[in-house]
Amino acid sequence: MVPDVIAPGLDVLFCGINPGLYSGATGHHFARPGNRFWPALHGAGFTDRQLHPSEERLLLDAGCGITNLVNRATATAAEVTRDELAAARHELKRKIRRARPRWLAVLGIGAYRTAFGQPRAHIGEQPERLGPTALWVLPNPSGLNASYQLPELIRLFAELRAACRHVT
Repeated sequence: MVPDVIAPGLDVLFCGINPGLYSGATGHHFARPGNRFWPALHGAGFTDRQLHPSEERLLLDAGCGITNLVNRATATAAEVTRDELAAARHELKRKIRRARPRWLAVLGIGAYRTAFGQPRAHIGEQPERLGPTALWVLPNPSGLNASYQLPELIRLFAELRAACRHVT
């Protein structure tokens, strides 16, 4: 299990699908070399430098946090079952009620569609909310997701960053 990096009142709570085996072994989010989360986060301006996964708690100072839909570590996100994703929404709602972030950014369109029962969801801002928390979907930054290269991930993360400035 990889512990959440979370605190009350965050601007953005990033929500991965589940930890990979490497992250599970190290105890840090997005820890596998080749994962583009940390470069995309920095490139979009969320952090003033690229953080190493072991520095993940520094995200709290930037108003960001990290959690996962499912805590079970797997070799690939494809190993997470539909039932696990459907059940994950309820635990995520509890975390949101406690922490009350302005935005929840789910990292993975397929996982979002399944967990939230929104088969037509798209990348970007979603019309649904979890209480006061606005929802955003970003692509999975795993190096296994070849559909999105780093420049495109940075652009999409930057759209969320810009939107963070406009939510009241």
